[in-house]
Amino acid sequence: MNLALDAMGGDHAPNEIVAGALLAAPQIQGTITLVGNADSITPLLPKPTPPQIAIVPASQVIEMDESPVEAIRRKRDSSLMVAVELVKAGSADAMISAGNTGAATAASLLAWRTMPGVHRPAIAALFPNKHREFVLLDAGASPDVDPSHMVEFAQMGLVYARTMLGRTDPKVHLLNIGEEDSKGNSFAKQAHKLLSHHAWFGGNIEGKDMFRQHVDVVVCDAFVGNIVLKTSEGVAEFLMSSIRDALPDNPIAKLPYLPLRSLFAPIRKKVDYAEYGGMPLLGLNGLTFICHGRSSAKAIKNALLFAQRAVKGQLLDKMRESMAAPGRESRK
Repeated sequence: MNLALDAMGGDHAPNEIVAGALLAAPQIQGTITLVGNADSITPLLPKPTPPQIAIVPASQVIEMDESPVEAIRRKRDSSLMVAVELVKAGSADAMISAGNTGAATAASLLAWRTMPGVHRPAIAALFPNKHREFVLLDAGASPDVDPSHMVEFAQMGLVYARTMLGRTDPKVHLLNIGEEDSKGNSFAKQAHKLLSHHAWFGGNIEGKDMFRQHVDVVVCDAFVGNIVLKTSEGVAEFLMSSIRDALPDNPIAKLPYLPLRSLFAPIRKKVDYAEYGGMPLLGLNGLTFICHGRSSAKAIKNALLFAQRAVKGQLLDKMRESMAAPGRESRK
């Protein structure tokens, strides 16, 4: 197994990216290939370098604020593009990047294309809820889609839920403004009609119920999904910071509150984005894992371990088999 890691992508690259690779290395059954400026990467590695770590040089960097299409056209030797090409050539099994999300999505799509049966890729974001985790897609890859694409997203989400979450009989819900079949705009109503032909469809679900009901897969378009993702992240950070700010600054006055640390530790872990690592871009003939732009070493480590699980679990092959299966919803 070889995981190509964009060492130059992200707000804290390459330091946090390399640190994350070193944290993950003892648990990786193969190689982590750091792609980027070797002169910047090498001083961050210990001597001797762990045998799981390799370097592939790249002379350019796609910055976070660059236009994705323009950047991948001009910077063919960027760390992101070289990592994508390693996967395309079969030299790596997956690519992980905390860099420009639009560029990572566009470069992967152009290099690998969508697998048979898929017309739009989707980012799968893992969310915690009261009972267990669930996956929401699309969280940012394809904002302009047709209602029929919700069926594709649902089928990809089902494979993800079975392979990565261990669900034996997962259900799919459509994110909507109400549970009733008649709720929503014309897009939501048409998507509901198409999804309702399948036994795995559980109906509409409201945003608040995603976090308190038994949920496996939730589908929506990328415009809505990305707003849900960033709003949820913002609310979680706001609540945790509000709790910290409410504690007294005086060390003596803090003593009565110390037992609460153990109480809030599981909650803090549950809402920490770094625990979830990266989000896979599904529907392509290759595996890309997109990490938060401000990913810490901990987040990169978890993204690498998650990518390893996906490769070992043959997520790509299972998804390709499912999407090419006969009896899928015909497109209009």
